[in-house]
Amino acid sequence: MNAVQIRSAERALSAGTWLIVCGAMLYSILTVTPLMAKHTPDEWDWTAPILPLVVDAAVVIVVRLDAVLARLGGHGGRWPIALRWMTGGMTLALNIADSALKKDLVGVCVHAVAPLLLIVTAETSLAYRRAITAALAALDARLRAEQIERQQAAAKEREAADRRAREEREHAATLAREQREHEAQLAREQAEREAAARREEREREEARERAEREARERREHEREQQQRERERLEREAAQRRETERRQREERAARERAALLSGGPVNEKVAEDHARRIVHAAFHEGLPVRSAADLCGWSIGWVSTRYQELRDAKTTPALEGVSA
Repeated sequence: MNAVQIRSAERALSAGTWLIVCGAMLYSILTVTPLMAKHTPDEWDWTAPILPLVVDAAVVIVVRLDAVLARLGGHGGRWPIALRWMTGGMTLALNIADSALKKDLVGVCVHAVAPLLLIVTAETSLAYRRAITAALAALDARLRAEQIERQQAAAKEREAADRRAREEREHAATLAREQREHEAQLAREQAEREAAARREEREREEARERAEREARERREHEREQQQRERERLEREAAQRRETERRQREERAARERAALLSGGPVNEKVAEDHARRIVHAAFHEGLPVRSAADLCGWSIGWVSTRYQELRDAKTTPALEGVSA
């Protein structure tokens, strides 16, 4: 029997149990209510159905909770048993009380049927439910065991497949590694040949660059020597020009001193000589009157010569600025 069939039987048991419980409750209410009405004051007759309802409610609680506990595989202890038997005994006593008081044996037997059926059904349904729960647990355990076995078998198959795949991968990896090593060896040999060729080319290039550098250094050294020689010659030429310039200045200074050493004259000297005297006086910074006294010419003529000398001195300066 599979789990579906077991659950179907459990539903049938539950439906039958509740049908018997409901029938017994209805029969008990119809049987006990007149008895309670006879033993209740007239103004409280409306309370007659309360006691059978309370007892039957206890029966419902017991049956329902026993079903839940049995489904969960639990046990409520002694109190649920006491409540179950107490409610069953109360229901039996209330149902047969009227016939027993009348000493009607047949009525006692007839009215005892429903309570006894309820009591036995409650106990039987509890036993059935516990048995069904145990069967379901055993079935679940068997199914779990089978599932575990299938999982273990599948795991073993996966492990075997993984092992085969791993071996194939390792074999392929070995072949690939050997191929890579062979290719790497060929690449290394090719790289070594290329490196040797590059090294030879580099050595040739370095030799060529070294020769070019040496030639360039020689040319630079020659240019430096030539430059130093030109600089030496220029320094010597500059020194000669400076010496000549100083000599010219010294001669000019001696000539000016000679021209200005004559002192004042009372007569005009020759114009060329007078111009030289004025030129010397101008360069020495003498006043116009002193120059006129030395050459014997008029102050106006000397002033004109001074102005010409000033103009001649200014013109080269202006030409230098324009350049």
